[in-house]
Amino acid sequence: MNQSVNSLHLTFDNKVAIVTGTANGIGNAICRELAMRGASVAAIDVLEQPSIAWEQDGGNFTNKVNTYKCDLTDSAQVKEVVETIQKDFGQIDILINVAGGVAGQTHQPIENVTDQEWDKVIDINLKSAFYMVRAVVPFMKEKKYGRIVNISSGAGRSSSLTGIQAYTSAKAGQIGFTRQMARELGKFGITVNNVAPGFVLSNPSTEKQWHAMSKEQQQNLVESISVKRLGTPEDIAYPVLFFASDFARYVSGQVISADGGLQLF
Repeated sequence: MNQSVNSLHLTFDNKVAIVTGTANGIGNAICRELAMRGASVAAIDVLEQPSIAWEQDGGNFTNKVNTYKCDLTDSAQVKEVVETIQKDFGQIDILINVAGGVAGQTHQPIENVTDQEWDKVIDINLKSAFYMVRAVVPFMKEKKYGRIVNISSGAGRSSSLTGIQAYTSAKAGQIGFTRQMARELGKFGITVNNVAPGFVLSNPSTEKQWHAMSKEQQQNLVESISVKRLGTPEDIAYPVLFFASDFARYVSGQVISADGGLQLF
């Protein structure tokens, strides 16, 4: 792509973005921010997604957002929904893998973690990202253009604040997957990057984690953050916009920690 710096703008006109995990929280915010800047968005979640989720500040973006229901831990469903999106929009330019989380789990000693609990967290965080990337890449290769952004976690760079072993492992694996895909896909004009959020109250699972902490633990967490507050979904959406844009056309295989200065490395 031979664009001068002066010709680049943080807009997504004529771009089609797939965002997963969009029923609430971070995924929802990313959809809104992309749609506000001109993208056509395919929003995927295992939950039903009411159109009211796409209204903000009096602006209704439902005309730019199509919603799709899909279990992202089912590879056949993922393949089908991506092919449907390609048919609906005619192109796929951007993939943002947000779907994941702790599946409602809280910390328990490793000897008490069941196979099913471990597998559930690995599946929704790591397998889902693999399935989505595998499904969209043929369409991006055909265009010789693509932007893939995976949403991992500070847990994947260090350790889980709430002690969930499978979550730390899945998110660390996702960061490794990001780097490997950056190596593999760069020659096709596809960049692959990662945003690692800090603790954000963005969905029922994170609310449950927060309330499982004592008041002292909550206060200690906030005090450990350089900017002295928890993050918002929009705080995570903004670095995603950078990676998804052509401002980041020469950036690949990288991780941005969007955590308010919790982890300084």
